[in-house]
Amino acid sequence: MRTWSRAMRKLSLLATVTLLAGCHLAPPNVRPDAPTPDGYSPDYAGDVTIGARATDIAWRNFFRDPRLDSLIATALTKNRDLAVAVARIDEARGLYRIQNADRYPTLIGGADVSRNQISAANGGPLTTNRISADVTTAFELDFWGRVRSLSDAARANFLATVEAQRAFRLSLIRSVASTYLEVLEANERIQLAEATVQSRRDGLRIAKVRLDAGITSALDYRQSESLLTQAEAELAALRLAKAQRENLLVVLVGGPVTDALPSALPLAGQLSDTTLAAGLPSTLLVARPDIIAAEQQLRAANANIGAARAAFFPTISLTGLLGFASSELDNLIGDDGLTWSVGPSITTTIFNHGRLKGNLAVAEARQNMAIATYQRTIQGAFQEVSDALAGRRYLADQVSAQERGVAAQRQIAELARVRYREGTVSYLEVLDAERNLFAAEQSLLQLRRIAAQNLVALYVALGGGATE
Repeated sequence: MRTWSRAMRKLSLLATVTLLAGCHLAPPNVRPDAPTPDGYSPDYAGDVTIGARATDIAWRNFFRDPRLDSLIATALTKNRDLAVAVARIDEARGLYRIQNADRYPTLIGGADVSRNQISAANGGPLTTNRISADVTTAFELDFWGRVRSLSDAARANFLATVEAQRAFRLSLIRSVASTYLEVLEANERIQLAEATVQSRRDGLRIAKVRLDAGITSALDYRQSESLLTQAEAELAALRLAKAQRENLLVVLVGGPVTDALPSALPLAGQLSDTTLAAGLPSTLLVARPDIIAAEQQLRAANANIGAARAAFFPTISLTGLLGFASSELDNLIGDDGLTWSVGPSITTTIFNHGRLKGNLAVAEARQNMAIATYQRTIQGAFQEVSDALAGRRYLADQVSAQERGVAAQRQIAELARVRYREGTVSYLEVLDAERNLFAAEQSLLQLRRIAAQNLVALYVALGGGATE
């Protein structure tokens, strides 16, 4: 047993020294310069320090609508694309474990028992027993860091997959919220269109009575009819849009949307009371999972270059065997039956017609692509935040102006109807006023939806909800 322990200690010491002596040929992991300004435009960003950080706000605390909260929670559980993203994490974790296992020795144990009988020259048959047990090991001595580089690349790919899943999760939250807001907008616009259709049907009925009585001309009647058909066409289009948005919501949520969900808030009540602090663009590097994923992919590309460089050097492997053999089980363990062997082997490429150089060129090209992808991801994140900040600044002005415009247009329509009844204007003026009022009211609902969607976009662009 002491001999066994001494041999195993020698093998362990040799493996440790060898691994520590290995060099690393991969380029250093340095973040490329961010190709974006140091700050957002003060014209619309304002004070970037005022408010709460999006990464500190869970999505349940950000959205005000309990029905939307339920839909998002269901989507995060049942969405099929998210399930694929989670499965990719498990796949990448398994690949990393497989690759990382090559950095350590592999031990294989075996045992054998045999009984042989041979004929003796001057006597009866001779029977012999043989009992053996051994442990073999073989692994690559990573002098040039090839195995380590491949393990680092697999680990970086695994971490990139984790961040990609988080990025998709944020994207899913935004998609569900955006689609839900479009459904709400369609509902309110349908209600407005239905009320308008009913009002214009009443107007057409009155116009027909006035026509039959000879009070108005056929032109006024046809104009009233045109006003009704316009509202009916708009109503049909809105119902189609609502059906399509609801179908998309079913796909995003991962199943049918039941009526048992909490009641929805109106479109005007969807804006969150939380003020989001934009911070500096540099904070996006650690807040956005898509940027973190791109950085991990760059780390993997650097590690693959190290592996490609190490392939130019000889591969050194160490094999060892430690075992016992005896004719009797009682004598199996002991110095008499001990067998062992340790030996290195060296393998080097003599001629491969440029294959190694080609592999290195591919690895370097992929590194350049990873750098460009990383920088482009940062640019995209900066644009998303900048667009959302501009939307927060100017969409509020648009909504306020449109609300005043709807109020003014409503008064114009009422005045046009009064003047028409008094006979001072033609029905064409009423037609224009009604048409403009209907369009203004529809535009106001659309702007409210866009403003709510923009706030969701800002929350997601700043990395909100990623840590939940």
